[in-house]
Amino acid sequence: MRNLRTEILPAATASSGIDTYVTGNTPAFIDISDKLSNRLPIFIAAVVGLSFLLLMVVFRSIVVPAKAAVMNLLSIGAAYGVVVAVFQWGWGNEIIGVDTTVPISPFLPMMMFAILFGLSMDYEVFLLSRIREEYLRSGDNHHSVVLGVAATARVITSAALIMISVFAAFTLSPDTEVKMFAVGLSVAVLLDATIVRMILVPSTMAIMGNANWWLPKKLEALLPRIDIEGSSTTPLPDAAVDDAESNAQPSLDDRHDKVPA
Repeated sequence: MRNLRTEILPAATASSGIDTYVTGNTPAFIDISDKLSNRLPIFIAAVVGLSFLLLMVVFRSIVVPAKAAVMNLLSIGAAYGVVVAVFQWGWGNEIIGVDTTVPISPFLPMMMFAILFGLSMDYEVFLLSRIREEYLRSGDNHHSVVLGVAATARVITSAALIMISVFAAFTLSPDTEVKMFAVGLSVAVLLDATIVRMILVPSTMAIMGNANWWLPKKLEALLPRIDIEGSSTTPLPDAAVDDAESNAQPSLDDRHDKVPA
């Protein structure tokens, strides 16, 4: 089709001065695919860049938003790979009712990225907000990661199971494009809520230590303060923390001892 447009028809009508056009489903599919492919890198850069800036303002860190962006891209990239393996290479496509290999819909990568990046960022903010809350109280990065994961793991896992079940149910649709979305979204949520969010994120934060929360002083002064919890993000005085913990909840050390290994 590309040769027909760029070589065959122009050569056949060069002496007549006639303008020729190729139309139909296949040329339209090619045009849409080319347009979306050209815009996809810009779209990804804009989404990742804006999310980096927002997380930097909220969590007062450069490392945390950079790590969040990388982790989100890992789960999305893995989902892309699974979709290609199933629908273009035919790996296990009979299981979901697809008899032959089919091309990937041109709008699927962009739509999947938008949905999955939002879902991944939702899990990330939920986990990191709990870790940062503990870090502001104790100043101990490792302790904060342990308590943050212990407090949010069940909620993240339960929410992921619900979403995986909903997305996987759409594989029963006779529409191949719907099946693509179902496979990509369910696999991405599964990987994001298990390997990425419960293993890679805590382990990298534990390894990096207090460097997770580094922010240049000049940049700190320029950034506005946004608190997603609706309360001050500055550390409480030691006396206030001790009093609050003794009256309202077990000590941090006691809670740490109760966290299952």
